[in-house]
Amino acid sequence: MTETTEVSSNPSLQKTPSSIRLFSLIVIGSLLCLPSVVSLLPQIWHTGLMVAGVSFLATAFLVVLRGKISDYFGQQAIKTMAVFAEQDLFPCVIANAQGDILHANAEARGQFQASAGGRLERCLRTMFANPSATLLRLQSKAEIYGRTREDIVTVASTIPVSVFDVGNGRFCWRFHLDSPGQWDEVSVPVVTEGRNGTLLRMNAAAVQLLGREIPHLMFQNEEKAEGDILQVQTESGTVSAAVKELSRSGTARDLIVLPLAENEQTSSGASFAELPVPIMCLSPDGSILEANRLAVKLIGEIEPGRTNVDQIMQGLGHPLLEWLGRTAAQEPAMRSEFLRLTRRDKEIFVQVTLSRVVSNDQIHLIAVLNDATELKTLEAQFVQGQKMQAVGQLAGGVAHDFNNLLTAISGHCDLLLLRHDQSDPDYGDLVQINQNANRAAALVGQLLAFSRKQNLQPEVLDLRDTISDLIHLLNRLVGEKVRLILSHDPVLKPVRADKRQLEQVLMNLVVNARDAMPDGGEVRIETEVVVLSEPLRRDRATVQPGEYVTVKVIDSGTGIPSDKLQKVFEPFYTTKRTGEGTGLGLSTVYGIVKQTGGFIFVDSLQGHRTEFIVYLPVSSLSQQALPEAEPATHPQNARQGEGVVLLVEDEAPVRAFATRALRLKGYTVLEAGSAEEALRLLEDRALNVDAFVTDVVMPGMDGPTWVRKAMETRPDVRVIFMSGYTEGAFGDSGPEIANSAFLPKPFSLNQLTEAVFQQLN
Repeated sequence: MTETTEVSSNPSLQKTPSSIRLFSLIVIGSLLCLPSVVSLLPQIWHTGLMVAGVSFLATAFLVVLRGKISDYFGQQAIKTMAVFAEQDLFPCVIANAQGDILHANAEARGQFQASAGGRLERCLRTMFANPSATLLRLQSKAEIYGRTREDIVTVASTIPVSVFDVGNGRFCWRFHLDSPGQWDEVSVPVVTEGRNGTLLRMNAAAVQLLGREIPHLMFQNEEKAEGDILQVQTESGTVSAAVKELSRSGTARDLIVLPLAENEQTSSGASFAELPVPIMCLSPDGSILEANRLAVKLIGEIEPGRTNVDQIMQGLGHPLLEWLGRTAAQEPAMRSEFLRLTRRDKEIFVQVTLSRVVSNDQIHLIAVLNDATELKTLEAQFVQGQKMQAVGQLAGGVAHDFNNLLTAISGHCDLLLLRHDQSDPDYGDLVQINQNANRAAALVGQLLAFSRKQNLQPEVLDLRDTISDLIHLLNRLVGEKVRLILSHDPVLKPVRADKRQLEQVLMNLVVNARDAMPDGGEVRIETEVVVLSEPLRRDRATVQPGEYVTVKVIDSGTGIPSDKLQKVFEPFYTTKRTGEGTGLGLSTVYGIVKQTGGFIFVDSLQGHRTEFIVYLPVSSLSQQALPEAEPATHPQNARQGEGVVLLVEDEAPVRAFATRALRLKGYTVLEAGSAEEALRLLEDRALNVDAFVTDVVMPGMDGPTWVRKAMETRPDVRVIFMSGYTEGAFGDSGPEIANSAFLPKPFSLNQLTEAVFQQLN
């Protein structure tokens, strides 16, 4: 709407002045001739005279119509060009030959208040010293050659201006006003020097060095040879600096000014190679023309003139050479990019700030490098944490649904086994179903271990005893070709961990070590007490100072390639062939160790060995201070009971199995498919209930919430919470409900009935 108003409001687009004058003369001539014609009609009735008058009027009408048609198509052309101009990132103005603005895009309106109907030279008075002469010179060249471009040196900067002849006496003016800031993102001092040493412009680093009030870049010696150390006048006095010309445009040139420390100053001078910032000069096709000493130290050995930048760097977002080409062609592109060096010894990221310069009519690219390895490491650590959290939430959700299914499968299988003895032909099939359900439950347990949502039962352990109890199983796992060696610290201190899960960690690490030695070898398990006086930072983790027990599992196998070393703890990542592994072994180890409060790291030398080291914090509690664990109840010894149990479970198959299992053991069972239904049953005060067996996560009201409401009137009822999650529904503090116990899914018939028996007795 705004563009249409601007174009139509321009006087030059209403009626062409020559058309108006011609139309006026025709009308006046016709009016003067009309009385004569009328007076002669009665006397001389001549047909030819009338034909001549009509022809004259028709000619006048056609001339005016042609002018209006030309004017209409001119307006449409302006509108079309205006649409394209609005998409331009630079100030763009469409004007006629007289300098009247026909259209100005948003950048031009915002930066020098250009608008339709105004004069272009007036808008440019704040930019150019003599805008009329400049515009006339450029417009004349555009009329001759169709287009022209010139870098206009101003008091503040050098501004490239492009002019295009678009026909019908109209011109498109394009001002590259972003050019003055081409060095703003560079962290080294760069100044633009004009005639007689006048400073036309300074970037932020140069302002910090020289100060804003320095009008000239004063050198002690007038002849400034390439690579000389010069005495530069600053606000605080004279300092020695290496001065290097980056580009030249007419009488203006861009100079890099790098102050030198006292130990860097020499009487002989300093070359480009000694500049204290990693910097390279590139051609638009990526060939490295020149690189200083610090750049070579950062990126490795290169051969100027023969090495291309895409051989030593990789773009993270888009092809590197495409970025160079767009910058060289002055197309819109990012001024700074993060790139990865292709060094084999270590992973290095660099932030490259690219600037286009013209020297001796040749386009070059100046690349200033900054080591960004630490920044990218922190970014990768954050991304990895976000990814692990997302996968952990997914694993927890999948585990919850699977545990409900497995509870129903294994539970109904237990019910069938009660009705069949070993002589029954179907007994073997039922045992297979039960065993595979248990295997599936173990796999789901690995998912929960990775997502750190498993139900741990920590106790104070002496790792020497734990490993000794496990050594016979480990020897069977490694086989005859592999030799297992133990080495313990004689004064090993206790740790607090879940013994069963810690055994799972050791078994997974030993199995991985065995698989890395197909021809046999040696696996060492070493324990040691380590005291950290300072934080240990490695592999994007920080181990706080303190006392730790370390467990090392070392093999003499094939090792892990360096590019895969950082991925070994990721879920479902495996180097084994299909069918040989799930990719959950090391991710499970990682989850168990982290949930225990420890750390795990890996070192590997490809072709020689791999070492996993686990840090577990030393426990401040002694083994005697903790109550002895009650002996586990064997499933075969589940006992009969009596009492009324209110079973609340939203999964119908699980509810059906649990109801039948409890009734088989003599309990009276009341069923409810939701918390709301359970509360409605309890509204009957005459109903006696001895125990609540409830799921934790349900649609609507969850388990802990409805139990708290129910216990307001029935405070002595015992509670058993069931869940496919473990701690997810409760958080770290547990359900905080008196007389309650937790039964993780999947559970067997005997585990359920024994848990109820223990609560009621």
